[in-house]
Amino acid sequence: MKKIEAIIKPFKLDDVRESLAEIGISGMTVMEVKGFGRQKGHTELYRGAEYMVDFLPKVKLEIVVQDEMLEQALEAIVETARTNKIGDGKIFVTDVERVIRIRTGEENEDAV
Repeated sequence: MKKIEAIIKPFKLDDVRESLAEIGISGMTVMEVKGFGRQKGHTELYRGAEYMVDFLPKVKLEIVVQDEMLEQALEAIVETARTNKIGDGKIFVTDVERVIRIRTGEENEDAV
């Protein structure tokens, strides 16, 4: 099993969720996060004063998929979240050694 962590622009969340649902992935964890990469933040105007916003709002999705679903899930995220502009985000893929569903005690693929 693999864990996909995708950091995307907030306005793309619903599109990505729908795209993943179309391929059979319905469970995910979503967090509002802040950060920056090459964007390096931006300046904003507030009450006539300009100030630097270092951390930009993003959304982080966490999804655990079976190995055979990985490429399909990655393609769905990339194609849906891409705007071709700086700040589209990143995807991290890591191995998952074990999963346990707390309610039933089911493990691994049965728990996903």
